[in-house]
Amino acid sequence: MLTALIDYESGNLHSALKAFEKISSENSLGSVTITNDPEIISNADRLVLPGDGAFPACKAALEKSEVFEALKHAVLAKRRPFLGICVGMQLMAKKGFEFEPTNGLNWINGQVERIQLDDPSLKIPHMGWNEIAIDYDHAILKDIKNGDHFYFVHSYQMRVFSHEERLAHVDYGGDITAIVAKDNMVGLQFHPEKSSQSGMKLIKNFLEWAP
Repeated sequence: MLTALIDYESGNLHSALKAFEKISSENSLGSVTITNDPEIISNADRLVLPGDGAFPACKAALEKSEVFEALKHAVLAKRRPFLGICVGMQLMAKKGFEFEPTNGLNWINGQVERIQLDDPSLKIPHMGWNEIAIDYDHAILKDIKNGDHFYFVHSYQMRVFSHEERLAHVDYGGDITAIVAKDNMVGLQFHPEKSSQSGMKLIKNFLEWAP
């Protein structure tokens, strides 16, 4: 089994690679690679789309990369298990409103907008550990429970319009989406590779998931 971390020049992939390699090796879950090769992406068994930066810049970088069409075909036509992380998760939405309206991948019925805070004691970006509240059960949440902590760094959040597509949220001056899922796709607003044992559990769950 091959898990492909997609390189479209929007973020440092190496910490994610180390975490995925560790879990894959310890549990005999195949190999992991960073790639921008459309053929490898087309033939991979699982796909991971990380992302750091602004929504419009990441979407533009993805669209102009050689991997864009291969990614869409693998996820939508071949129905390969897909994981979006941070901005990679946000790109799954219909549209983003960071700096300017930008179309997303339209895989999740939602839009990405700036976090709005009424509490002056809270700061943007939402950065650090926060505990999730689970909205819907899912295979990706095996051995994950309410109150488990994950590491967040973001100023924008996905507002999900189809409630069943939001698996978990956190409280940061209001509900903020933490995990989304639909069909063979999952998205994480937080960084699992920086989230200690809870993050490692989620990576393992994704690598074992058979949607």
